[in-house]
Amino acid sequence: MSVDATTVRRIAHLARIAVSDAEVPHLQGELNAMLAFVEQLSEVNIDGVEPMTSVTPMEMKKRADVVNDGEIADDIVRNAPDTTDHFFLVPKVVE
Repeated sequence: MSVDATTVRRIAHLARIAVSDAEVPHLQGELNAMLAFVEQLSEVNIDGVEPMTSVTPMEMKKRADVVNDGEIADDIVRNAPDTTDHFFLVPKVVE
């Protein structure tokens, strides 16, 4: 895939970047170099390669999936101006 000058101007417009006519050829070369690199990556054989979450093998930390109130409800509503049963009370704004 190759990027032309019109596409460079369109990308700059979409990104809200001011690009002068003198900068267009340089940016065109930069974008084409990036796209060429991405095309090179598609040539890499990844058959049998498992997806990784980290470069070092490690197991994800797990916790029990239990519903609770966090045991700090009193601390959370302590500075609220008005509360009832650990709920924030706000003034009515819609009639």
